[in-house]
Amino acid sequence: MLMMAQIAHCTTGVNFLQGATLSSYKYSFHGVCSKPLVLITYNKACLSHGKIANFHRNGEISSLGSWEVSSNAASISCKAKDHDREKGFPPIQTLQRFPKEELSAKVVMVRFDSSILLHQDLDESVSKISNALLTIKYIYEAGAKVVLASSWTVKCNSKVLSEETVAAEFLSSVLKLKVLPGKCFYEHQQPNFEQVEEADIILLENLTNYKQELANNSEFARRLASGIDIFVNDSFSTAHKILASTVGVTQFCYACLAGFYFDECLAKLKTIPECDLSPSVAVVGGGNIKDKVKALRVLAAKCDGLVFVGMMALQIMHVMGKPVPLHLVEHEGVKEALEIVSYAESRSIHMLLPSDFLCKHNHLPMQEKSFLAHNIVDGWEPVDLGSNSFNEIATYLSRCKKITWIGLVKVRQSHQNSGGECKLACILDEVSQNGCHITIVGHTACEAALQISRSAQTYTMIEHASVVWEYLKGRILPGVLAMDRAYPSEIEWNMVYPDPSQPLAVDIGSGNGLFLMGMANMRKDLNFLGLEINEKLVKRCLESADESGLKNLHFIGTNATSSFRTIVAGYPGRLILVSIQCPNPDFNEPEHRWRMVKRSLVEAIADELADGGKVFLQSDIEEVAMRMRKQFLDEGKSKLVIAYDKNMIAGPGGWLKENPFGVRSDWERHVLARGAPMYRLMLCKR
Repeated sequence: MLMMAQIAHCTTGVNFLQGATLSSYKYSFHGVCSKPLVLITYNKACLSHGKIANFHRNGEISSLGSWEVSSNAASISCKAKDHDREKGFPPIQTLQRFPKEELSAKVVMVRFDSSILLHQDLDESVSKISNALLTIKYIYEAGAKVVLASSWTVKCNSKVLSEETVAAEFLSSVLKLKVLPGKCFYEHQQPNFEQVEEADIILLENLTNYKQELANNSEFARRLASGIDIFVNDSFSTAHKILASTVGVTQFCYACLAGFYFDECLAKLKTIPECDLSPSVAVVGGGNIKDKVKALRVLAAKCDGLVFVGMMALQIMHVMGKPVPLHLVEHEGVKEALEIVSYAESRSIHMLLPSDFLCKHNHLPMQEKSFLAHNIVDGWEPVDLGSNSFNEIATYLSRCKKITWIGLVKVRQSHQNSGGECKLACILDEVSQNGCHITIVGHTACEAALQISRSAQTYTMIEHASVVWEYLKGRILPGVLAMDRAYPSEIEWNMVYPDPSQPLAVDIGSGNGLFLMGMANMRKDLNFLGLEINEKLVKRCLESADESGLKNLHFIGTNATSSFRTIVAGYPGRLILVSIQCPNPDFNEPEHRWRMVKRSLVEAIADELADGGKVFLQSDIEEVAMRMRKQFLDEGKSKLVIAYDKNMIAGPGGWLKENPFGVRSDWERHVLARGAPMYRLMLCKR
């Protein structure tokens, strides 16, 4: 209980009480449409236990879907983001755009990509390595306690199997920091990251050892995230998977960001379907046409030609009536192969198929011989394309302006590569000298290009072919969807408010908007903004504001904990009021703890609020109100003090007896109607 002597008085700033009484205030939800309705939302899904489920992480359920823009919506300029919506990508928080100072003193988990950082022949000069290392170093240098997590096998590096070896001998060397293994906290005790005080960075145990990782077990993810404030995903190779360390943990961290390497790969991924140059050709290798037919349709729709160089070539040739060894044909994919041939013909898409093959004898594997595609002698099996095929490919590609190569250049998965990747890399090197834009997908293809090409640094290269195939199929990428949304910072506020220079009041968790509706109608000299996680409520509020003709009122569907600073920092006017009313009180449940006010939000409010600005807090649960009061006084960077003016009357405990605005939220009305108390507090920035 606060003593009155401890209460600081602050009367500067805007007086919100003038003329505000609930009994005299009335407003209507109906009226003439006075401004275009602006609504930008997106739906995303949370994936748990290996299955797609409704998304609960930010407090409300959203069905899986794509961006929704109301039919009469005015366009808010979200400059670098509009094309992302068209491609089905939600906006996500990135480490690059996250305030660096917000990392200080936080515990940050980095899910790194073992296929990159634990590579046997690590070359720090390569861009992908540089960005992967930069993510970790950047967070460490920002003053955060860094916890690393990943999974690895002998395929990554035969020398790094134990956590001790990975931490002490490998990561410490490449990071130039002291990395020590931290014992697993998943099954028993809670983590204490201070116990390894001599370490710069802590490496958690190999996630390969835990079956709960692949199952995205919720309890496993909760324990994995215990003590973690911020999660940074820098493992793009797992973006198409549903893992506890990439999807499940995001439920328990207040901010989830894409690391530098993840962000770089995602930006490259978005360029693959672009068709701004012509002629454009896709060079397709590999097999399993049955599973990739949707992706092939996308490539056929975007390109002027298709060049088949792998196992799928045999499948296409078979359905076109060309003689090929039947035992090499994927008979379960005949229907899909016919579909691609038919679709290509309907669009007049040229398909270039191998004219000859390099073959090996079944009983004399050291012997190699080339055969025409339609005349392979019994006892010989194709393992790679023949020289005539490569010559035809070189001639065909010489006219292209954009080439996308995805898939292995070999005909039998069981055979080692016979040099087809290197031969194709040489062809691409030649055409790139004429200004052709080259995109290469897949680890083997990228390695061949780096070894051979003189201009490989100008290529767009993505090592993770599985992620690209899933994206081209139109499937969701769980590792992307699981991260927090960040409302675009470049908002054209003059499209939202007639006068964006007016002072701004923000209601966090605005619900059905009744409080802001009343405030906006009463104070036309101020602009009001509601931040609400439930997109359905946001849509209704925008429609009601539009029907009521309230030009100084707007709502955004967002997670304010992670996006408040991003949104408010770009507003032209002064932020003079922030209100938080009746947050979810279930803070003792670990899976719901992110619903409560977090330190990052308190700090952002303290920083962005104008001098003399007010923070209004209230709850019908005294414990929640006391917790919020303590948070804002302890974590508000000593910028906030409890404040009353002459119109405010404090009761027992220092709580305000009456709502100082005279405008009550829907829940406040419900609480008072049943005779229960409300616990209110006003703070001021000094």
